Amino acid sequence: MVLAREILNKVVLLSDGTIVGVVHTITFDYKTGSLVNIVVKPKNEVEGLKKDEGYYIIPFESVRSVSDYVVVDKKRI
Repeated sequence: MVLAREILNKVVLLSDGTIVGVVHTITFDYKTGSLVNIVVKPKNEVEGLKKDEGYYIIPFESVRSVSDYVVVDKKRI
């Protein structure tokens, strides 16, 4: 289980080591409490990532691990 507060302000990396940015906020399903997306403040332009109002929107299902960094599986984006 991952708590939302553990994700905020962590650096987001793609599985190939590319730095995407920093977690700005998260979105969740209020009925189930499941995390839906992480909203990332970009540090680099990354091809293939969906941007909305200047932030990357990454589906939480593509998150591979959360530790010192949030690692996102590039193939699942």
